[in-house]
Amino acid sequence: MDWAARELSAAGVDSPAAEARALVEWACGADSLWSAPPLLAPDDVERLRGAVSARARRVPLQHITGRMHFRALALQAAPGVFVVRPETECVAQAAIDRARLAVGRRGSATVVDLCSGSGAIAIAVATEVPGCRVWAVEADEAAARLAASNIASLAPGRVELLLADATDGATLAHLDGSADVVVSNPPYVPADEMPDQPEALADPAGALYGGSPDGTAVPRLVARRALGLLAPGGALVMEHSPSQSAAMRRAAGSLGYCGASTHRDLAGRDRYLVAERPGVTQ
Repeated sequence: MDWAARELSAAGVDSPAAEARALVEWACGADSLWSAPPLLAPDDVERLRGAVSARARRVPLQHITGRMHFRALALQAAPGVFVVRPETECVAQAAIDRARLAVGRRGSATVVDLCSGSGAIAIAVATEVPGCRVWAVEADEAAARLAASNIASLAPGRVELLLADATDGATLAHLDGSADVVVSNPPYVPADEMPDQPEALADPAGALYGGSPDGTAVPRLVARRALGLLAPGGALVMEHSPSQSAAMRRAAGSLGYCGASTHRDLAGRDRYLVAERPGVTQ
């Protein structure tokens, strides 16, 4: 494993030792190094060499191993679908906390995940909040296929997936006025904040950029649809760029939300908006 870590370090990969360990585990099909054989079989060595070479070329680790981790979940990953980021875990936590409050009040909760991508947030909510009904909406066919596979593996029967435009007023119209939580990690990257990491450039542009110079065009449309879905007192939890905090609070207010506030991720950066539909919580 040491040579793999050295190769990755020389290529400028962050956390080369941790990634080398992940590649060794993947190459021999082990859940951890504790269950890995002391010596790799020749075929496993060749798999590892190929994987280290690909990672040194900055192919995303998740595309090589076909898996990505989010909270307690081991999700499937695939090229062409956005790789979920650690900072989104706090967004999921905020949605989970709100859903738990609703379950505590009524014994059930309705949660909608707009722009669901691989299904990470929807599955986290479904698996961590018993009594929660979860709908996930994704417009990209490749992402929806991956989400469907992740749901079938990790939360069968607990998430309803819809291939649709999350900003369309007809999407999930039967839920209008009934959702306790709408959570979203929409495309939001501003045009002048193009990622410079090679791995980020492997993500599809449609999952990254927010459709306007400041990146808020798509998030505003998602927030508008979310307001229609929410019950009085229900909450929108939406991820955004640190540069968009004030703009998204203003957007929420102009749409008719109340109590709009910005919350930080574990690195201390402004990361997500929480805003409520006016009215009495059910």
